[in-house]
Formats: sequence, structure tokens, C-alpha cells
Amino acid sequence: MRFKKKKTRSYRGSTYHGWGRGAAHHKGAGNRGGKGRAGSGKKADQKKPSYWHEETGKRGFTSKNRMKMTALNIDDMMRNLKKLVANGFASHKDSGYQVDLAKAGYDKLLGKGKVDRKLFITTDFASSNAVDKINAAGGSVTVLKKIEKKEKKKAEKPIPKKAKPEGKQSESSNKE
Repeated sequence: MRFKKKKTRSYRGSTYHGWGRGAAHHKGAGNRGGKGRAGSGKKADQKKPSYWHEETGKRGFTSKNRMKMTALNIDDMMRNLKKLVANGFASHKDSGYQVDLAKAGYDKLLGKGKVDRKLFITTDFASSNAVDKINAAGGSVTVLKKIEKKEKKKAEKPIPKKAKPEGKQSESSNKE
């Protein structure tokens, strides 16, 4: 006995399954079953486990107080020192190199790398590791800005009111 195959099998690969243009038929929300992952539990039970581990809704937040900084490591600066001099962001003097990182477009100096020359650097921010390395090589770092962390105020605990003991009465009631 032969069974008739469903029409959808012959329509596989055609974009609209024989219903004409997409905007015309069988594209409404009633036919769709929902948006996103809606309907996955109603129509396909085998898909449920794949959705169990995923979180729903928005995740995390973006801080409005976040500062975006462009940082430069010491080893990158040492490698590109000649380019910085050629572009006018640094100058070579007898005492050493004077570098202005703010002019070069960098906000912060980081301490990855080795220093083999005297450097006199002016920057907005610098890590303590970078400052130590440059000072050890005989140079100096001038930091123009400083990040001030706000201290959180500790919430004061309310002082509990002492309740009067029930067994003792006031003196005025004793005199009566």
C-alpha cells in the first residue's frame, strides 16, 4: 500500500512553499507562532533542552562613568620611538628623549617592556609599574591627571530603641 507524501516535502527548497510571494499568503503572525524563541516549546519538544541554559532578557549594564582610555605599553613606545620623533610627538636631546603622549593620542602609559634609554614622558595617566621602570633607567614621568576614587559612604545602622520591661510600672502608679 502506497502512502501519499505531504505537499511540504515537495516544496522543500522553494522559498514560500507554494504560497506565492512572501508578503501575500501564510506570512502572518497567526501562522508564525511567535517571535524569537517563542513557540519552541509548543511545537518542538526536542528543542527545549537547547534553550534551558540560555538566559532570557537583557544582560548586564553599561556604566555611564566609564572612561575610555587609549593605552601604550613601554615596549611599543621603545619600538616606535623614531616614528614618534619623526611625527613631532617626541624630541631627542642630550639628556634623553622627551615624549608627549597626549599629543600622540595616548592617554595612559603601561609598564610592559624594558627601558634602555632615558625617557622624560608627559602623559595624562601612568601605571606605577611603568613609572618605576622609567625612573630606574634615569628618566622621569610627569602625570598630569589623577583618578580620584569616590569613597562609598557606609550606611549608618539605626539604633534600636530600648523597650520598657513589662514587669515594672512607673513610680506614679505605685503611689496610688
